[in-house]
Amino acid sequence: MAQDSAAPRVYMRYSSGGLPRGEAEVQGEVWAAEAAVDAVTGGVHVPYLREVIVFLIAAVAVMPLFHWFRASTVLGYLFIGALIGPHGLKLIAEGVGLSEIGELGVVFLLFTIGLELSWQRLRSMRTYVLGLGGAQVLLCGLALAGIFLLMGLSAPAATIIGFALALSSTAIVTQLLIERGEFAAQPGRIAFSILLMQDLAVVPILVMVSIFSAYAQGGEGVNIFALAGLATLKAAVAVLLILTVGRYILRWIYGVVARTGNPELFLALSLLAALLTAVATGAAGLSMALGAFLAGLLLSDTEFRPQVETDIQPFKSLLLGLFFISVGLGMDFTVFRDNFVAVLGLIAIFIALKTVLIGLLTFAFGEARLCSLRTGLLLASGGEFAFVVISASAAGGVVPLQVAHIVQLAAAISMALTPGLATLGAWLQTRFDGMEGDRERNADALVEGLDAHVIIAGYGRVGRMIGRLLREQQLPFVALDLDPARARAARTRGELVYYGDAARAEVLERVGIAKASAVVVTLDNSAAASHLVRALRAKWPKIPIFARARDREHMLELEAAGASAVVHEALEASLQLSGHVLRAIGAPSDAATTLIERVRTEVYERQIKAEND
Repeated sequence: MAQDSAAPRVYMRYSSGGLPRGEAEVQGEVWAAEAAVDAVTGGVHVPYLREVIVFLIAAVAVMPLFHWFRASTVLGYLFIGALIGPHGLKLIAEGVGLSEIGELGVVFLLFTIGLELSWQRLRSMRTYVLGLGGAQVLLCGLALAGIFLLMGLSAPAATIIGFALALSSTAIVTQLLIERGEFAAQPGRIAFSILLMQDLAVVPILVMVSIFSAYAQGGEGVNIFALAGLATLKAAVAVLLILTVGRYILRWIYGVVARTGNPELFLALSLLAALLTAVATGAAGLSMALGAFLAGLLLSDTEFRPQVETDIQPFKSLLLGLFFISVGLGMDFTVFRDNFVAVLGLIAIFIALKTVLIGLLTFAFGEARLCSLRTGLLLASGGEFAFVVISASAAGGVVPLQVAHIVQLAAAISMALTPGLATLGAWLQTRFDGMEGDRERNADALVEGLDAHVIIAGYGRVGRMIGRLLREQQLPFVALDLDPARARAARTRGELVYYGDAARAEVLERVGIAKASAVVVTLDNSAAASHLVRALRAKWPKIPIFARARDREHMLELEAAGASAVVHEALEASLQLSGHVLRAIGAPSDAATTLIERVRTEVYERQIKAEND
């Protein structure tokens, strides 16, 4: 993710022929934009006030249509940007201001994603981030560079354009996955892992741009190794400072602010944490979004995470909309009209190439064919970072301006195609789901790499609900069940569910209990559940065991067998039902919640006391 979104000005400020617009034309557009909103603003001149007001009016007027047709909000914002921008209705004459503000939306998006992850979950993704992600950036970049080299571009220009287009849009892809509820699904998990690696690849790509620009401007005497070493050192120091200082200080500061009881101060601290880390990594030549992601990751395992997430959400949504609109503002369709074949040809080339290469790489890492294809389609389009790289290269004399216009427009249009590509992938999965054992192959490959996962013994209604919640939080799990039809149906859905007796040590070893973080016992048979807990505690005395009890006697039996925590099924159902009744007859919600929690505590404490006596 880039830290300078002003890049689209390269093709917004030049015509399709590569010549600068006349000053009178540019000034006329500015006057037209000012006149269109002067009635609303009353002539008040606040930086970007007119642009923000136009954005809000357009969003309120247009976005309900996309909601009505159940279209992606990302596509809606891109359409609004193209409609009101300098190449549409000219309500906004220049998109640089909105683009700079909108970049904060990407920062907050990655901050909230970091909050939803944890170090444990990130560690479980390391194979995809470093292995698959690194291979994707390298192979796609080199392949695209080779194509541009064959087209007649110089080696530096071809290399820069190739690696710029090898990157995808973190903002658009991630937002689509969240909207579709697929962020925790396997294609979404793999796509996000690759996107993280793409953000890390910002450093060497920017170093490469600096070196090539220095040579293009006659700086043959530049020390390549010194420049690369300095950039790498700055990046390493920035990340190290964030991780060390943040780990020991950030939580303490949040505790101090929380004790003041001031919600506005707590919100200000959350904004400051996201922005300071983003600025730190940006100054070091890294992606601003990567810094914000690290800050969120540091807070993910703290008690402050839910409140921070709630506070940041409105800022993220609004500013992210501004970012997508700024991308739409840069779509100069005069360039598209005059270079129709070149733009469409370029889009077709890099989308097809990235789909195939990412799909093959994902398949080589053990994923199913349909999952691999969906991942390739999700990441096939270009990304916002292409604007920054191409703009810097054009300013440095490495990439010709005319080529820069075409490449940037192709990247912008491809970003608008991302929702359609994601829909195509979902349709293909629906159409060919379950064919040739793809999902079973996917499950078999995944179980071998499980680490810090949860083992669910029994995959009935309770086990399935637990599995769903774990999936939504991207926590790995494997389930065992003695109903072969149930296990088969779950495996065809891509879930790690196997037929087997969880009470047998060899079966548990087969699903990696030595590396598991916990075992959840949800068996319907009370005797079998108690026997399993005793067997687990005897063989693996340190592993946390969480069990479901059908009644009071069963609860006491499970606790005696060694369960770490037991949930009384009948009691919990009764309490939840009582809560609904109390609220329905007019009892205050807080009073009902307090009463239920008191009864729950009393019952559990009484049962524990009875057991000890």
